[in-house]
Amino acid sequence: MTLTAPEPSSAELAARGAARIAWIRSRMPLLAAARTEFARTRPFAGHRIGMSLHLEPKTAVLLETLEAGGAEIVATGNHGSTQDDVVAHLRGAGMTVHGRRDDTLDEHHANLAKVLDATPDILLDNGADLAAGIVARGAAARILGGTEETTSGGDRLRGELAGRIPFPVVVINDSLLKAIGENKHAVGQSVVESFMRLTNLMVPGRRFVVAGYGWCGRGVAHYLRQLGGKVAVVEVDELKAFEAALDGFRVAPMLDLADWGEVFITATGRPGVLGAEFFARVADGAVLANCGHFPWEIDVPALMAGAAEVTRLDEAIERVALPGGRHVVLLAGGRMMNLAGREPKGNSLESMDLGFLLQSLSLERVATAAGSLPAGAQPVPDDIDREIARRMLRAMGADR
Repeated sequence: MTLTAPEPSSAELAARGAARIAWIRSRMPLLAAARTEFARTRPFAGHRIGMSLHLEPKTAVLLETLEAGGAEIVATGNHGSTQDDVVAHLRGAGMTVHGRRDDTLDEHHANLAKVLDATPDILLDNGADLAAGIVARGAAARILGGTEETTSGGDRLRGELAGRIPFPVVVINDSLLKAIGENKHAVGQSVVESFMRLTNLMVPGRRFVVAGYGWCGRGVAHYLRQLGGKVAVVEVDELKAFEAALDGFRVAPMLDLADWGEVFITATGRPGVLGAEFFARVADGAVLANCGHFPWEIDVPALMAGAAEVTRLDEAIERVALPGGRHVVLLAGGRMMNLAGREPKGNSLESMDLGFLLQSLSLERVATAAGSLPAGAQPVPDDIDREIARRMLRAMGADR
């Protein structure tokens, strides 16, 4: 007999979300200080912020901080990473929040459209989905400016959207402070922790291939090695590949490592890193995972098209049988494993306190001085970076 637990009510979900958020809030002193300051200065009064960002407890604290500064929030999450208890709490607190964890991709796109329908004048974007939607609607003139969280979104702003964004967009991921604190150390830690939690496999002695040696890939590779993993790196940029080699990692093309690696983790922001040619060569039993923003680094449609059979082992693990008797294991459907997998935790509280203070102060700069910023994608202003570094060092007690 299979017993199914009843679905929690909205009130139960909201209470669960409130309890989780209370713990997170208590461990984010940088945002607490900003919340107090914003309540005094009200930099976002009269502004509506449209947001597309992972809806999880740390993001809820960011939204509370912006709301304390007078912002009206209209928000949705990213596909596959929304946490329903957090959404229930935010809705109960009066925020307009769209989306559920089990939304289809079409439903996610509809949620993005609802955010834009609310006519925000400031964007808090992740992957440049809102910026692209504004351009497609011909509504860019109403936007004062915004922020972009990710490398993937920065690439879109400087690629397909180049020259089409007449308002400033501060790319948070361009910040060296974020690169070190959040991408290298927090993503590195959370991806390795998520791999261990999702699979219950040991790291020591296992052969890992990390695709990409940007800040996130660096972190993943270093944390795996610190735990005893044997790590190889795939990197198409010659300078980054050179750095990886000097850091002591094996460096080789992906197809040369296909039958060597036991676990493959993509961290590039680029589509099709693991594709049909790789699937034809990959070793039997290999585990495939992605930590990039978009679920396109592993070509999941090509993998499934060539599958003899697909067995879902749990909500985060699929066993994909390939022709010839081989199989691979796919984690989190190819989505960001540390936020879309089972019991998602994401990056550490301290790193997101830092990262979301970067968001908060960059959005404050947009709201109060957008005219001083050039149009298009740009890095976090240097004075903001350095001020947050000073605050973070004090919060860490680094001088003790």
